[in-house]
Amino acid sequence: MNKITTWILCICAFGFIPAFGQINTPAASPSATISQVVGLSKVTLEYSRPALKGRQMIGGPLVPFNTVWRTGANKIPNITISEPMDFEGKSVPAGTYGLVTIPGVSTWTIILTKKPNEWGVYNYKPEDDLLRFEVKSGSLAEPEEYFSFEITGFDRNSALIRMTWEMTEVKFKISHNPEAQIMKEIAEKTSAAEVTADTYYDAANYYYENGKDLNKAYEWANRLVEKNKEYWAYYVRAKIAVKLGDCDQAISDSTYGLKLANEAKDNAYVLNHKNILKECMRKNK
Repeated sequence: MNKITTWILCICAFGFIPAFGQINTPAASPSATISQVVGLSKVTLEYSRPALKGRQMIGGPLVPFNTVWRTGANKIPNITISEPMDFEGKSVPAGTYGLVTIPGVSTWTIILTKKPNEWGVYNYKPEDDLLRFEVKSGSLAEPEEYFSFEITGFDRNSALIRMTWEMTEVKFKISHNPEAQIMKEIAEKTSAAEVTADTYYDAANYYYENGKDLNKAYEWANRLVEKNKEYWAYYVRAKIAVKLGDCDQAISDSTYGLKLANEAKDNAYVLNHKNILKECMRKNK
């Protein structure tokens, strides 16, 4: 074997040493991702989780008050929203943003920056802010070892993003009201050349559950029953009929719907139809 060949083989051999020699160990500040649909918007938060390790952090030399903080470790947290949302009542377009904070003794400043994926806040500039607002901080009953985000206080159209670390808790509200979006979709789909039973079901239910025009809901329920004579379709029309004060129609629908639900052994709808019949019997007394 000549010297050149030997030299090439040595380079190749030593080139593989780092790959084979690496040892995988848990990250000091492991990455985490949380996600939740709020209204009709998907909210995703990516961040890193440093540990206390016996150190004083918030208000100490590592996370001083009144100074912009990366809010975790490594890269700043990224928050992605699929639809425009309100953050503490302030509108934010759909997109991905960086999240940094300014800790205070009792009040924190939350900042959404137009520059996500930044490593720390070394290049942070206030002119890159999309939004900033202040929220009160609170105290935890027990210390939190790892920095954490969670989405809590959830309902159909809103939630709280909650940060906890050491003895500190900070929360802010996010919300998405899909009313205009839903109403537009209902109008478009119910007026299409071909309308499915699912569309009539969803439209009638939405109007019923949200206090909209019950006569319109009943019209869609009629068309639903025409397309799909199943016990769940009869239940939709029956419950709308009750609200309209037409117990004769509700009793007729639920009597037949109960028979079909019993045959299908669908106990949930058996109970639904029985409740309609009980309510109409009570009203007819």
